[in-house]
Amino acid sequence: MILTSWLLAAAISTQPIEATVYKDPNCGCCNDWIAHLEKNGFAVKTRNQRRDFGVPSKYASCHTAIVAGYAIEGHVPASDIKRLLEEKPDAIGLAVPNMPIGSPGMDGAAYDGLREPFEVLLVGKDGSARVFGEYK
Repeated sequence: MILTSWLLAAAISTQPIEATVYKDPNCGCCNDWIAHLEKNGFAVKTRNQRRDFGVPSKYASCHTAIVAGYAIEGHVPASDIKRLLEEKPDAIGLAVPNMPIGSPGMDGAAYDGLREPFEVLLVGKDGSARVFGEYK
């Protein structure tokens, strides 16, 4: 019985995390961010249209994903999304406002290794935000 429970838990933990990304059809960095998610165990569906999921415009970026009911706005690292899913806070979701160079999807050869510091924000249902992760 214990072994069966452990095997079931292991099988569940290796299932891909489903994400639906809403983006501009002509945006290359959105596609690079999607590739980042897929490399980190996400199964991504893409919708070539922008949608509003309640993230205040001051936290906006070029795409929004929906993951387990949370809105993920912009170039949020996959590790922060996984942490969000583990902690399950009562929030709208996560945001990386603007498009900081060096964030997932805004990195790689096209950017010559440049990196800007950026923060991942946890966006509350009241529109407030607090720092969820920092990258320097």
